[in-house]
Amino acid sequence: MPYINIKITDEQVTTEQKAALIKGATQLLVDVLDKNPATTVVVIDEVNTDNWGVGGEVVTSLRAKAVADTQGRVPAQEDEEHPVELHETGGLMAWPEKDL
Repeated sequence: MPYINIKITDEQVTTEQKAALIKGATQLLVDVLDKNPATTVVVIDEVNTDNWGVGGEVVTSLRAKAVADTQGRVPAQEDEEHPVELHETGGLMAWPEKDL
């Protein structure tokens, strides 16, 4: 019985989006590994942004910096060690552009 564990931050994810994740992850195992969807288990864990870190920083802090950057309070620098980018969906991508 395949078991898939999806971890996401605990914000802005609708019931419909979660259902789509479950359906899509199940179908992926059917398509790639020929698994039986009736026995495929998908669990979604929602993690508070205070408990999620990227690049050595807490995501809550990274998001606050990204919002400040978009409001012009803290200009983004191209040579930042940990660049932060706020996407139109409200999601945050934050990690080094290259391995250090």
